Amino acid sequence: MIKNIKIFFGFFLTIMFFRYIPHLPNFTPVLAMTFYGTLIFGRSSLTYIVLAYAVSDLFIGFHNQLIWTWGSLFLIGFIGPYFKTLFGRFTGVFFSSVIFFMLTNLGVFLSGYYGFGFESLFLCYTLAIPFFTNTLLSTMIFTILTEFLIFSKFFNFIPLIKNKTN
Repeated sequence: MIKNIKIFFGFFLTIMFFRYIPHLPNFTPVLAMTFYGTLIFGRSSLTYIVLAYAVSDLFIGFHNQLIWTWGSLFLIGFIGPYFKTLFGRFTGVFFSSVIFFMLTNLGVFLSGYYGFGFESLFLCYTLAIPFFTNTLLSTMIFTILTEFLIFSKFFNFIPLIKNKTN
């Protein structure tokens, strides 16, 4: 139980830390940590993961897209526990990146920033592709790191979690 609490706070601090240090746009471990947080600790941890994001937004600054970013994190955390195998986890984090891209850019489109209509929708998603690249790349990098540290036979930091998810 103490190990699980430490690991959970590790996720919390990681989310907070990586949102504050200088980084490429959308290049953070937030999606991977949200996905693995609920996979490992269950959906009850989702509230705390979104809270970590909300607390960091308190200091970074709130914006009019919060419902879309927090909503996408909630959805990602909700689906996380369904992906238990190695292939499933990589599939899940890939879809997590797609979910985040689709929902947050839908929010940008609906805000009217690019206008309304099919051309505006297409423009909104097209201009967001570089951000999606960073999101996908960072999510996969942090997924590989998480897989190596948690599920690898070389590191046995968390045998209870390893047995619980496999």
